[in-house]
Amino acid sequence: MSLAIIQTRASAGIKAARVTVETHISKGLPSLSIVGLAETEVKESRDRVRSALINSQFEFPIRRITISLAPADLPKHGSRFDLPIALGILAASKQIPNDALNEYEFIGELALSGELRPVSAILPFALEAYKAKHKIILPTDNALEASLCRNCIVLPANNILQICSHLCGKELITPYERTEEIPEYKFSTDLADVYGQSHAKRALEIAASGKHSLLLIGPPGTGKTMLATRLITLLPALNDDEALELAAIHSISGKTLNINNWKLPPFRTPHHTASHIALVGGGSPPRPGEISLAHQGILFLDELPEFSRHVLESLREPLESGTITISRAARQSEFPANFQLIAAMNPCPCGYFRTLPNRCECSTDRLHRYNRKLSGPFLDRIDMQLNVILPPKTFFLNTPQTESSASIRLRVIKAREKQKYNRNKLNSSLSGETLKKACRLSSKNENLLENAVKKFQLSARAYHRILRVARTIADLADSEKIETPHLMEALSYRSKIPLSMS
Repeated sequence: MSLAIIQTRASAGIKAARVTVETHISKGLPSLSIVGLAETEVKESRDRVRSALINSQFEFPIRRITISLAPADLPKHGSRFDLPIALGILAASKQIPNDALNEYEFIGELALSGELRPVSAILPFALEAYKAKHKIILPTDNALEASLCRNCIVLPANNILQICSHLCGKELITPYERTEEIPEYKFSTDLADVYGQSHAKRALEIAASGKHSLLLIGPPGTGKTMLATRLITLLPALNDDEALELAAIHSISGKTLNINNWKLPPFRTPHHTASHIALVGGGSPPRPGEISLAHQGILFLDELPEFSRHVLESLREPLESGTITISRAARQSEFPANFQLIAAMNPCPCGYFRTLPNRCECSTDRLHRYNRKLSGPFLDRIDMQLNVILPPKTFFLNTPQTESSASIRLRVIKAREKQKYNRNKLNSSLSGETLKKACRLSSKNENLLENAVKKFQLSARAYHRILRVARTIADLADSEKIETPHLMEALSYRSKIPLSMS
């Protein structure tokens, strides 16, 4: 029977869905048809495959060829199916042994000469193939990325002739082994570059230790952006699972993987003109946006009120759930979005509200319009809100040596290890019974917090976020219980954004 079955995978969000390429050659008028919800790029593979086989000295069957991509209800897109389709035709026409295909999965784009070209979303493909206990054959340029999946047998090839020689047992492909060591990444910036602002630096240390969201409010020139961009220097490196998940997101986005910093938490800084789709993801097929590219890292929104309110409101659900679901008519795609939000803003449109005498010229109405861009529910989801003030003019004449990022990072790592050991998660993710147990207060501190909630009219969500921040402060102090100084400091990070000129 002229039937061949090849295993490959389609890109489906951050996953790689299994696809079976069934090739049948029968009598009839010469034709090649591809069925199974194949999009335009897949159907165009007919001409690429035909030329690649002929130029590689294979016989292209002049018969009726039917190729089915199963499951039929899963959309297939891209040029990744070129190699499986070509091998299916060769196996169905008995030019390569059919029984040699069962232990492999194939992926790759074919040039007209038969050479293999790299494709995107390789890492999810490798991870799923390894779970299925299959070896993978792919373009040489994709081998490094696929090798990040440990213990997966990666067989890189330059052309289809090399693959067929391997399948026929004539000249076996040597499995790819990544021999180079990944160097430790060195930052070009340091928190010691920022003079003064000890209160803001303390807030950064707390935010980094518990993965808390942070809003910096202050006039121009106070170092808000400098502080925010140096938060990344305080974070520990990602572990293998986190790095693989992040690399998979970048892979399906078509981003080039830099092996030198692939365990570095991402730091994404979208411009305030970014659209809703650019931030949360979208398109057809759905692609991850900035919040997913910032997964396990930092999303920094500078000049926060300049962003569209619709764009900011779209962040509310991901800030709570850590995922984003993009729905389209054909399917849904879910992307991880467990990011740490860091934002900066001026207190008013001109930037000098309540800072320098007679400097601010903003009217009350203009100030209200400026701050109404940030809704209450959105601000309620930000753990820490800090006012950053201008340093005195004489400060720069005497610039004392400040603590480096490396020394602060050691405390951050210690605090995070304590959180994961005691509660198996970071404090920003505490909820339910775990939150009650970890953040139990004395009767005195309970009254203190309840009075603060009543005075500042805080919501239940803000109440819990204050507890989480206080728990992080206690962890940094190596305290088993949340004491009054820890709670008072946590309350100080709920600064009110000015809404009037009074």
